[in-house]
Amino acid sequence: MAASFIDKARITVQAGSGGNGVVAFHREKYVAAGGPDGGDGGRGGSIILVVDDNMSTLMDFRYKRKYVAPNGGDGQGKRKSGRDGENLTIRVPRGTLVRDAETNEIIQDMSGSQPFVLCKGGRGGWGNMHFATPTRQAPRFAKAGLPGESHDVILELKLLADVGLIGFPNVGKSTLLSVVSKAQPKIANYHFTTLFPNLGVVWVDDGVSFVMADIPGIIEGASEGAGLGHDFLRHIDRCRLLIHVVDVSGSEGRDPVADFEAINAELRQYSPELAGRPQIVAANKVDILENPENLQRLRTHTEALGLPLLEISAAAHQGVRQLVNRAAGLLSTLPPVTVYEPEYVPRPPVMDASAPLDIRRTDDGTWLIEGPWLRRLMGNVNFADYESRMWFDKTLRESGLFQQLEELGIQDGDTVSLYDWEFEYQR
Repeated sequence: MAASFIDKARITVQAGSGGNGVVAFHREKYVAAGGPDGGDGGRGGSIILVVDDNMSTLMDFRYKRKYVAPNGGDGQGKRKSGRDGENLTIRVPRGTLVRDAETNEIIQDMSGSQPFVLCKGGRGGWGNMHFATPTRQAPRFAKAGLPGESHDVILELKLLADVGLIGFPNVGKSTLLSVVSKAQPKIANYHFTTLFPNLGVVWVDDGVSFVMADIPGIIEGASEGAGLGHDFLRHIDRCRLLIHVVDVSGSEGRDPVADFEAINAELRQYSPELAGRPQIVAANKVDILENPENLQRLRTHTEALGLPLLEISAAAHQGVRQLVNRAAGLLSTLPPVTVYEPEYVPRPPVMDASAPLDIRRTDDGTWLIEGPWLRRLMGNVNFADYESRMWFDKTLRESGLFQQLEELGIQDGDTVSLYDWEFEYQR
């Protein structure tokens, strides 16, 4: 792959942890007992993906692979909450698929314009003002913030083009794109001139236009990794229509029918669904046609397959307007560009609950429990969801926490405090 085009990258993203709550008491002259007024920690910054239409590659992710959002600030006295961590915005090209690095499942298709929260920042811990009760008027504890979400993801760019130009190297795809749009791809008379996909907007009529992509030349064996085509076949996955450019001039001694079949064989091997997309065959370089039999054989072959064939010369601007109009007419009858639905379903993390927890009892009988693995566990629980709560309860039981509490003398009705979650203990 050319160094100037990056269309796949793996990155690690880490949202910020929530700030810690604080223990503080109101102190004011002539006020005997002001009570607890420790503020909450701020929420950690989230990782947010946004589409940037000025980006056309994933080059920015070649050198920077880890993105970490700021943590939330700790709470303060006088009921002051800590500052929320700033969200970290990551810009990606339109058409970027975000996949889970472990399962390869699609998390999000960044084809629209809506931002996507990839990792949520951790909740801030509660200050001691939250824990005051009629029987616990001076709580001398606060809660730590919870960790932010983290993820290893693969970014994969699939161009959002209506029409994909396919064919062997040096058949005239780049020339055709330059003629029908304002794109300025590099053009030269040697194979693999195009080292990365080029996009161009093709104007047809008032209110009618479409996006065309020039895909680097595919060769036999591309679906197995030969040449450049394998790296870029993914970019025609979304294309609604394929224009198959075939050199019929005979100037390089190639057989147009054999070339046509070879490219379609590679498409079928890469993706049978892709090979079934509508195709227009563009017989290029007719202005320097050496053997008219080549053109006739290709026409007979494609007509037998039910595919339209148009004679063009991209270099001489011959027949290109008819090709554009034919493509626009077909596109008007086809479904819109594919947008991939998310496949990824968050799975409960595997917790190593073997490390001991810090368990202590306050003067008023509240059981405070803290520890690194418990903190991580709390960050992955949605307490508004019944199944999530049941998984949380099961994890705590399997860790031996409840048995340990009973050995320490906990009684039914005692308050158990786990970070920002409190409940009455029942056997």
